[in-house]
Amino acid sequence: MARLSMVEAINTTLHEKMAKDERIVVMGEDVGVDGGVFRATVGLIENFGSTRVIDTPLGESAIVGAAIGMAIYGMRPIAEIQFEGFMFKAFDQVYSHASRMRHRSQGLYGVPMVIRAPYGAGVRALEHHSDAPEALFAHVPGLKVVIPATPSDAKGLLSSSIEDPDTVIFLEPKRLYRLFKEEVPDGDYCVPLGKAKIVREGKDITLVTYGGMLSICEKAAHHAASEGVEAEVVDLRTVWPFDVDAIVASVNKTGRLVIVHEAPRSFGVGAEIAATVAERCLLSMLAPIKRVTGYDVIPPLSKLEDYNYPDSERVVRAIHDSMQF
Repeated sequence: MARLSMVEAINTTLHEKMAKDERIVVMGEDVGVDGGVFRATVGLIENFGSTRVIDTPLGESAIVGAAIGMAIYGMRPIAEIQFEGFMFKAFDQVYSHASRMRHRSQGLYGVPMVIRAPYGAGVRALEHHSDAPEALFAHVPGLKVVIPATPSDAKGLLSSSIEDPDTVIFLEPKRLYRLFKEEVPDGDYCVPLGKAKIVREGKDITLVTYGGMLSICEKAAHHAASEGVEAEVVDLRTVWPFDVDAIVASVNKTGRLVIVHEAPRSFGVGAEIAATVAERCLLSMLAPIKRVTGYDVIPPLSKLEDYNYPDSERVVRAIHDSMQF
C-alpha cells in the first residue's frame, strides 16, 4: 500500500476508475490542462484525453446540467465545482432535476453522477471559499452526501460514489488535502455509503463527527482519556443517509453524546442527529445532548477563522459539561 495524502488518494482513484470504465468523464473549471485548483485531477487529461477530461467554461449550472444529461444517457460523469461556495449556481439543476429524475421517470432513468467540491474552512481562503453547506444538500430527497476524513476513506468512498446509481455530493475537506498521509489500499477499494466508522472505542461518552472535525475529536478524546474519561469517536463518513444504527448503539452504550461539525449550528446535521437520538435513546441518556459547531454567521475571513470553527478545547469543555451533569 502506498502512503498518500487525501488529494493524492482522490487523484489515484480517478485514474484507476477512469482506466476501468470508459463511461466515466471528469468535467469542470481547470480540471484538464491545469490539473485542478488543488491538483486533484493532475495527469488525467494526459492519460485520457480532452474528450474525457473536459475543461468547461466558468458556469456551474452548465457543468452540472451537462453532467445530468450525460448520466441519463448512460455515462458516469464526475463534475468538479472549484469551491463549495460556488455550488449554489448549480443548485437548481441538482434540486429540480438530478435528485428527482428517478422519481419523475418512475424508475426508468437514474442520474449516476458525482459532484465533487473542496469543502470547509482551515486554509485562510477568501469569501465563498470556506463554507460548509452539507445540510442544504442533505435536506434534498434523492441525494447522498459524503464527506471523507482520511485518505483511505476518500478513496473508498469516492469509488462507491462513482458506482452509485444516483447522484452523490462528494465534499472534500480542503484543510485535509495535504495535512497528513496514511497507507491507502491499492486497486479496487470501496467503503460502503451510509456506514459509519468507530474510530475510537469508549464507554463513557460518544463523539459523533465527520470530515475535518474528526482529528479535532480524536485530540479531544485523547485529552479526555488522560482524565479517565473514555470517549467513543464515531466518524459518519456519509452525512446522508447517516448510520442511525451505529449512533444509537454507541449512545445506548455510553449514555452521553457530543456532536461536532464545522457548519453553522441551527438546522444543521447535528440537530437532526440529536433529534434521532432523542427519539431512540431517551431512556439511555445520562445527560443532555451537546453540540459543538460553527456559529450562525457568514464564514469569516482569515483573521477570525479560528474563533468561529470548533477546536479540541471546545470539544473537551463539552465533554466536561456532559460528564459533570
